[in-house]
Amino acid sequence: MKKLLVIAIALFTLNGMAQQKEKRSDRKDRAEMRMDMSPNDIADLKSKKLTLKLDLTEAQQKKVHALILEEAIANEKFRKERLANKDENKEKPSKEDFIKMQNLRLDQQIEMKREMKTILSAEQYVEFEKMKPRDHKKRGQPNKKRNKQDD
Repeated sequence: MKKLLVIAIALFTLNGMAQQKEKRSDRKDRAEMRMDMSPNDIADLKSKKLTLKLDLTEAQQKKVHALILEEAIANEKFRKERLANKDENKEKPSKEDFIKMQNLRLDQQIEMKREMKTILSAEQYVEFEKMKPRDHKKRGQPNKKRNKQDD
């Protein structure tokens, strides 16, 4: 009886491990699909999501779409440059390059925030601020550690 129980537990464990691998491949598929999207497609999707969540007017939709399109074009240009350099240099970026990339990303976020503040009403902007993307580094940590880091 004990042997049967041990075999059953082993089978359930193996089944659980096999299912987790499927999720990772799904993420890769989504990332590849995102890479194939044009900047205009990205801007359309993001602006429509914001329209649904923030109840934007037609004028606001056009302004937000233009702003996101501009950002998507810049990101695609940066991605292509990075991929071209990656083929030439098989090394990780240097500390200076990494800091430069992070500063560029943060400058883009600051500019986006300023522009959105001029486009959205006060209530919409409050909702927009609540929609911040989650911090991926904190995803796997227990709640106690996460709360201590946020303070």
